[in-house]
Amino acid sequence: MFGYVRPMRPELKCKDLDLYQATYCGLCRCLRRRYGLIAPMLLNFDFTFLALLLWEPEERFTPCPGRCHGNPLRKRPMCPDSPALELAADESVVLAWWKLRDSVQDSGLWRGLPARALGWLLKPAYQKAARRCPGFDGTARDSLAELAALEREGCACLDRAADPFARLLQAAAPADGERGRVLGQLLYHLGRWIYLADGQDDLEEDRLAGRYNPVSARYGPDGDKAALALTMDHSLAQMGAALQLGEFGCRGPLLENIVYLGLPMVQGAVLDGSWSRMKKQKIWGKKQ
Repeated sequence: MFGYVRPMRPELKCKDLDLYQATYCGLCRCLRRRYGLIAPMLLNFDFTFLALLLWEPEERFTPCPGRCHGNPLRKRPMCPDSPALELAADESVVLAWWKLRDSVQDSGLWRGLPARALGWLLKPAYQKAARRCPGFDGTARDSLAELAALEREGCACLDRAADPFARLLQAAAPADGERGRVLGQLLYHLGRWIYLADGQDDLEEDRLAGRYNPVSARYGPDGDKAALALTMDHSLAQMGAALQLGEFGCRGPLLENIVYLGLPMVQGAVLDGSWSRMKKQKIWGKKQ
């Protein structure tokens, strides 16, 4: 969907890189098993991060060999199916569906044809995923409807504009107990941060298309990178504080790399315009 949530590769230990890739590949396989051949197209780094968060802290990293969806002749180490992977897979399908619906409404008849076609292909998978996580499905529907209303209004308040998507992502984790509160705080500010990063990334494209953009609505057509960086740094700080309150077991160092190093790296790339190049790179490629 977005792909902004990624680790800083040069600072990863080998064991943490292996864990990340096994989680990524395990989520791909889980999507394929639960929702068919088209579902792995929805795979992204953001939901890999969600899967890492959702794992119970006492659960150890125990990869198993599995065949790659992109190259069936090749075997890769993958995390076996688990409740964390299954929930991340279900929620990625639900969010993809509602984002496609939103794209269709924003793009008009002809420009929206690709999103309509993909939505038609994805509909059976969405219906199955919505039955498995009805609470998240309802929150996604309501939050994106609220966001669409704010966009039509031309909302110039960043906090109001970002809040629906932040609450949507917050709903991706169970809300019960101390762990639920920690995950909720972390995911809320991650959703806010993603929304603002996406707004900055789409600033020029939205201006040319005459679409609403939260950054231009607040700061004008050219934006204000310094002011935006301050408010995005606030969300990064809140995520970091929440991370320190939680227990994440063997996945803790990898999550710390993503929150403390990866997200600031991506933020800098979005603000300086180098994100379009960085987002094409694989985490486990030779170059970062």
